[in-house]
Amino acid sequence: MSECTHVPGLPRPEPAPAALTCPECAALGSHPVQLRMCLECGYVACCDSSPHRHASAHYRATGHPVVRSFEPGETWRWCFVDGSIV
Repeated sequence: MSECTHVPGLPRPEPAPAALTCPECAALGSHPVQLRMCLECGYVACCDSSPHRHASAHYRATGHPVVRSFEPGETWRWCFVDGSIV
């Protein structure tokens, strides 16, 4: 995995998860397909395979560029700006 220009600016250590599931999906009674966690603020949201795409919406609203998978056993990160795994 390559380093994008957004990774060095991320908080260290990474923030604690703000929730254990997507709070917006929970409020709507929807089920997230998979979860992502924002590496700027710890916001947990559903992925783009989920009906409401709350992780992408969080990026558009905040400009926080990098998320990581919040699925057990997965450690990959995604940069919304670069559109790639980092």
